[in-house]
Amino acid sequence: MGSNNKSSSPTMAELADRHICYEEAVQCAEAEIDIIDSIFKKLKKRQASTLREDFCGTTNTSCEWIKRRNTNTAICVDLDKDVLDWAKKNKLEKLSAEQLSRISLINDNVLNVVNDPVDIVLAMNFSYWTFKERKLMIGYFKKIRNALVDDGIFFSDAYGGYEAFQELKEKTKNDNFTYIWDQHKYDPISGSAINHIHFKFKDGSKIKKAFTYEWRVWTLPEILEMLVEAGFKPTVYWEQADEDGDGNGEFIPQTEGEADAGWIAYIVSQKDAGWIANIVSRLTSFLKK
Repeated sequence: MGSNNKSSSPTMAELADRHICYEEAVQCAEAEIDIIDSIFKKLKKRQASTLREDFCGTTNTSCEWIKRRNTNTAICVDLDKDVLDWAKKNKLEKLSAEQLSRISLINDNVLNVVNDPVDIVLAMNFSYWTFKERKLMIGYFKKIRNALVDDGIFFSDAYGGYEAFQELKEKTKNDNFTYIWDQHKYDPISGSAINHIHFKFKDGSKIKKAFTYEWRVWTLPEILEMLVEAGFKPTVYWEQADEDGDGNGEFIPQTEGEADAGWIAYIVSQKDAGWIANIVSRLTSFLKK
């Protein structure tokens, strides 16, 4: 008697790893390290060696940092234990014993972390936007300031443009899948947004809601004002355009930007040496009243 059961092969979505898809679609750790390394050396006239990566995820960027120079060290912080476990199996195991000795993982809230002062703190991929309240964000920035050496730099990024406040989907084709950025919901009163990342594969299978982000869409003026209040001197590094008007991956300091539909910028924040003196002066004036 024949069987009607058909053996079915797993779909491409079932075989795929969402973290690997994310790295392929969103990240370019090599280019990012090139940028921060270059900017730090240009501003500080020395090479950075110690780095802390907040909201580190798979530790992709920190692993690239470790590989650059045998003097580099990295502290990787993330609240998500699952992604850190993934990083241990898929990233750290590929490092040499010597490289592994220069990287440490911390499973905790970035607001709780205390470390020896480092040259660089990173908060990339808009991860810090998870802090939706101004007071909380300034508190985070102040903790970053305390985590840096005197001539340290805090690197972060931001996105904007009028499309940032719309509910829309953007599709980008990669070699093995289509990356879908889904701005699912935006509240113009609170500024809160819910965004998803989906992956669609060549066989039609999908990983829906591979990642979900709930954050506030902060504007650049708001971010810069909060950084100043926290004791930083921030500078916006704006992406330059190629002949077709698309971003070319080169970022330079600018005080004015273009009103594009969508843009991404780096924010390079140095410690304001006069910040504490200003606080002391204000406090002294207040006490004399």
